[in-house]
Amino acid sequence: MPVGRALIALGVLLLVAGILITVGERLPFHFGRLPGDFIVRGKHTTFYFPLATCILVSVILSLILWLLRR
Repeated sequence: MPVGRALIALGVLLLVAGILITVGERLPFHFGRLPGDFIVRGKHTTFYFPLATCILVSVILSLILWLLRR
């Protein structure tokens, strides 16, 4: 049974990711360009650290996994 639940959770996660990618341009915020995402542009390099996006994704995944364990 645990493998079945993991496959269902993965399917739901992929479905949500697909929907976000499809309608992502119409959302009032853009993943990867949230306040708190750091971009440092140098003369020849660019460093990008999506801190706020990582925290948001972590919270969403934690809530989904918590709901599946109940």
